[in-house]
Amino acid sequence: MALAVALVLVGASCLNAQQSKPTEYQVKAAYLYNFGRFVKWPAGIAAGKGDSFPVCVLGRDPFGSILDSTLAGEALEGKPVVIRRIARPQDAADCRILFVSSTEEHHLKEILAAIDQASVLTVSDIPGFSRRGGMIQFVVEGDRIRFEINLATAESAKLVLSSELLKVAAAVRRNARSGD
Repeated sequence: MALAVALVLVGASCLNAQQSKPTEYQVKAAYLYNFGRFVKWPAGIAAGKGDSFPVCVLGRDPFGSILDSTLAGEALEGKPVVIRRIARPQDAADCRILFVSSTEEHHLKEILAAIDQASVLTVSDIPGFSRRGGMIQFVVEGDRIRFEINLATAESAKLVLSSELLKVAAAVRRNARSGD
């Protein structure tokens, strides 16, 4: 419960002060930042990925400028967050967090295979993403954006997800893949 409150507060502080309800992708952008706060990457990977913390979008970017404005000036693990839009799964190996656009659904198997050993946190709103081997899937419950976690996939990539993050997930899967 404390993490849920923290996620809302930090997420709200990351968003522009508005009196209207945040948009779907403003909420998802804040979640991407917060996921980075509650995941630990292997020491060698963390050191080897340069002096920034890359958050990447593969495929058609549904965020537009929202992701840039939400994460502008933010840092994770003491490194400035940089946003990268990439066109090829092979370019994702240098990312820490990879958002896979729904336009890439038909290529999901190849995308996940391309970064299988890269210790990249994969996130998407593709239906069945966590069931198909992705790590975190956005889901809508009522009028709220929640997320499901595939813990087995994250662990096989040598990522450690905080127990606090697992507590607030809508669901936690413990099997790597249950089919395409």
